[in-house]
Amino acid sequence: MSGDSLKRRKIAVLGSRSVGKSSLVKQFIENQFMDAYYPTIESTFAKTVTYKGIEYECHIIDTAGQDEYSPVNAQHAIGIHGYILVYSIASRNSFDMIQIIYDKIVDFCGVTDIPCVIVGSKCDLSQSRQVQSSEGQKLGQKNGAPWVEASAKENINVGKVFDLCLQEIEKRTTPNQVEPQANRCVVM
Repeated sequence: MSGDSLKRRKIAVLGSRSVGKSSLVKQFIENQFMDAYYPTIESTFAKTVTYKGIEYECHIIDTAGQDEYSPVNAQHAIGIHGYILVYSIASRNSFDMIQIIYDKIVDFCGVTDIPCVIVGSKCDLSQSRQVQSSEGQKLGQKNGAPWVEASAKENINVGKVFDLCLQEIEKRTTPNQVEPQANRCVVM
């Protein structure tokens, strides 16, 4: 398949500071886990993945941590096809932030049904758990989003997170919707 025939999808990974957003992205892109790293400013990664027999060029935006005072920026809404909203199962505050971030995206985009996946990260830290699985499931149901627990460290459900996000994006893309093609003009 040539680069022009790939479906391109932009996915933003959002959540509070230190919940494991960068670790999830690094594990997905590079199949590695980093024990220590500097806080993310913002990075974009690209990976071609096959979902249901179709190749997608995914541009994954690993954002800096959000808090209740940081606005959802235009780059987190414009041109984004799907969202991965991450909290740590070992942080009640990060879980509480997910609804705030979700609501900001909805407000900014002006739509009530956004393609997103809610992820309880660091599920390998079960002894430090502050958020029960049932709470994550309820939050997902409330927002019409799939929910999954994952661990970048143990590589648990990392690929599934991104597959679910593509699934949510494609559910909302009409089957006959044509991908915009660059440098194509029509003179009438």
